[in-house]
Amino acid sequence: MFLRHKRARAAGSEPREEQVASFGRWLLETVFLIVLAFTIAQAARAYAIQPYVVPTGSMIPTIEIQDRVLVEKITYRVVRSPARGEVVVFDNPHPTSALDKILIKRVIATEGQTVDIYDDAVWVDGVALDEPYVHGKPTLPGTVMTPITIPEGQVWLMGDNRTNSGDSRFFGPQPVSKVRGRAIWTYWPPKEFGELE
Repeated sequence: MFLRHKRARAAGSEPREEQVASFGRWLLETVFLIVLAFTIAQAARAYAIQPYVVPTGSMIPTIEIQDRVLVEKITYRVVRSPARGEVVVFDNPHPTSALDKILIKRVIATEGQTVDIYDDAVWVDGVALDEPYVHGKPTLPGTVMTPITIPEGQVWLMGDNRTNSGDSRFFGPQPVSKVRGRAIWTYWPPKEFGELE
């Protein structure tokens, strides 16, 4: 009788051991998937796509203060340099706080092109730019003397909000190596959701 009871207990414990082993496998797989997802997300953020919060109004009305944008990083690293008209994120050459370490502006001219500012307009290689994104605001000169020819490996960057933008008119052309990526999409707020132009 005692032996039968002991065997019955041992037999009844097998499903419980299997349950513990099954839970252990599930827990291990779950932890592995979380670590894998975190690693992929960090890699994507470092090398492919990264979200940014726009801290200033220099791109109004194209991008409003506190808009969230997605910045694509691969193109400028492996395919080509920034092109005129693209909106880019880059390192601020003169940050005053943690909030303005990164700036967002539009590429106006690239290496070898000559920029001039007069008659309330931007001129590149002697041709006045058609800039619908400034919404009729005048472009006034800054502290950087123009005309200026953009050095090799650099770009001229300006905000769309021309009357309220600290840009290349004040800090000059910037190295392409300081450009972090191309702003391609506004994802927040929902009313602004869409591709950047």
